[in-house]
Order: sequence, then C-alpha cells, then structure tokens
Amino acid sequence: MRIPFPKLVLPLLVLIAGVLVTSALVRGRKPPERAPRIIPPPMVRVQEVEYSTVRLDVRSQGQVIPRTETTIVAQVPGLITEVNDAFVAGGFFRKDETIARIDPTDYRLNVKNAEAGVAAARLRLAQEEEEAELARRDWQDLGTGEPTALVLREPQLAQVRAELASAEASLQKARTDLERTRLRVPYGGRVRETFVDVGQYVAPGTPVARVYATDAVEIRLPVTAEDAAFLDLPRPGQETRPVVYLGGDAAGSGNAAASGDAPWTGTIVRTEGTIDPTTRMMTLVARVEAEETDAGAALPVGLFTEAVIAGREVSGVVRLPRGALRDDDTVMIVDAEGKLRTRPVDLLRVDRETAIVSGGLEPGELVCLSPPDVSTDGMEVRVQRPDAETRE
Repeated sequence: MRIPFPKLVLPLLVLIAGVLVTSALVRGRKPPERAPRIIPPPMVRVQEVEYSTVRLDVRSQGQVIPRTETTIVAQVPGLITEVNDAFVAGGFFRKDETIARIDPTDYRLNVKNAEAGVAAARLRLAQEEEEAELARRDWQDLGTGEPTALVLREPQLAQVRAELASAEASLQKARTDLERTRLRVPYGGRVRETFVDVGQYVAPGTPVARVYATDAVEIRLPVTAEDAAFLDLPRPGQETRPVVYLGGDAAGSGNAAASGDAPWTGTIVRTEGTIDPTTRMMTLVARVEAEETDAGAALPVGLFTEAVIAGREVSGVVRLPRGALRDDDTVMIVDAEGKLRTRPVDLLRVDRETAIVSGGLEPGELVCLSPPDVSTDGMEVRVQRPDAETRE
C-alpha cells in the first residue's frame, strides 16, 4: 500500500519545528545568578574574667585502715570451751567483753592450791614470830651480853616471811592465769578474722582472732611536695588541722570534689615525715572519728576513697578550666571585635581540672574555653556564653 506524500512529510516537519523552538529557548535563557558563599566564623565558649577568693584544695586517694588493730593470742594453754556470738568476722564487741573462753577448770584448782599455800605460809609465820618472842624473853631472863641473830631467830623469821611472799606471788599468778582464760580486748570494736573455734586446743602464743577498734579509722593520703605547700599541715602546738572530705563507692559517691556532698569528713592528724624516694610523694594521715560519721554510714575498713583536703585560701585569682590553658602558659581571649588574641598569664597552680591564674588578665575579658583545632592570633570567632547567648 502506498503512503501519500503529505502524510509522510508532516510528522517530520513537526519534529524539526520542535527541535528549532527548543534550541531557541535554550539559547535565550539567562544563566542563574550565584550568591556568594558565606562561611560563618567558628563558635567558641568563653568565660568572663572575674577575680575572687579561691580555696586551693588538694586531691588524693587512699584506703581506709583501722587506727588500732590487734591480734589476740592465747596467754595460757587449754581447750576453747566457749565463744561469744560476736566471735565471727564482722562481729561487734564491747570494751572488756569476753569473746572466747579457755577451759578454766585447772586454773581454778591452781587458785585453790595457791590459797592453801598462802594460808600455810601465814601459819608458819605466826608460829615463828611466837618462837622469836619466846627466845627474846628467855635471853632477857637467862642470857648475858648481846644476843646473836640466830638466838633471836631472825633468820628463821626472814625465811618464813619470804615463803609467805612466794606463796602470795603464786596465788597472784594463779589468779592471773585464771583471768587469762577469758579472751578480751580493752576497747570496743569488730572482729576482722577468727583463727580458732570451740573444741580447739591452743598453746601460749596461738593466734585466736584479729580485731580492730571502731572509735576511729585512718586513711594514708599520698600528695606531691608541690601540693603540700598549699596545706597548713599539723605542727607541734598547732590546734587547727586541715579538713578532709571523703567519698567512696560504698556510699554511692565515688567523687568527693563537692565537699558539701561528701559523706564523711575528717582531719589531717600527722604526716609520715619522709618523702618516698621512688614516687617523690609524701604521705598525710587523715583520721575520721566515729562521731564524725553519719548515723548508719560508718566508714568501712578497706574502702578505697577519693579525698579532697581543704587547702589555703588565696584572693585575687581567677579559676579557669584546665582546657583553657595552652602549652606555653598562655590563654586565648576574645577581644571587642570578636577576634582571638593570645595572652600570657601568671599561673599560681595547675591541676588535672583547673588552672589558677594570678595575673595577666583584666576583669571582664572573655577567655576562650574551646579554641578551634586550628586557631591563629586575630582569627574571627562567634562567642557562646554560658547562658547560651550568642554574639555574632
């Protein structure tokens, strides 16, 4: 079948016309206007300089140890026949309370025998004194000259008096041995560990238990010599002692930085007097008395604690975060034009968290706390104050 010429050419003409119109539109389009790209300056956090009075606290760590700890040993031999309910690890006992008992039967018999010996010695002394009096009278009636000591029975009297003293000493020893069958301690405290039980034979010197007093505990706190210079350490005749704020995991507070929140407080009572040749640190000893702890929150022996020791107060200084300090003892401030400027400062003290600045900054200046990774003197920045206010 033959296609008419108009039908064949008409679609081709429409296609060519469409291409020409599209090409004309593309050529006549104006290019879009490009706005200049604006990169905002980096934002930094700042702290306004304000001079104030700061307490130079010193941080340390240590383990709680008893102030008084004793290993009870048997002083007389025998069989353990009785133990107190407190004779277990962690048990509480009162001052002079019997916590264990050695069989006292033989020692009671020894006391009876010693009492009989004393009575016999007293009888012999009374008889000898009577004999000596008779001898003296006989000599006065029948003798001439001065009588000898033997005639007056003075040696015999001395002998029986010595025998009486020996008998009394034996009685005292028997009573002491009987008393030593009661195992007790001259203070109130807790049992840390027991080594014997009922039915066990003990010899003199056998360890029975290890106990400690609960009236006070101590913590050995190592500090550097530089940090010790900020503390008023105890001296002879000095009444005031640095306060120590303590916290530990047992109290649910592993950080005692906030002294008001510390569960325990104590005082520095002494220093150990020497500097460790290996660590170059000196050791302070803090003591926490029983009355200084909260009810039901006694400081457990063996607890590892964080400690903050209250130091001296200094005025006219600025406390900055440690991160605001650069390696060369300088800080960066933001000037009135919003540009970073490097400023050398006088440092009084630097620790893990803070830097104490004693000079080099003017009140009201803004110290950059978070400088950009790449920063230069004169770099423009935006300021974010602690109250979230932003200055362009």
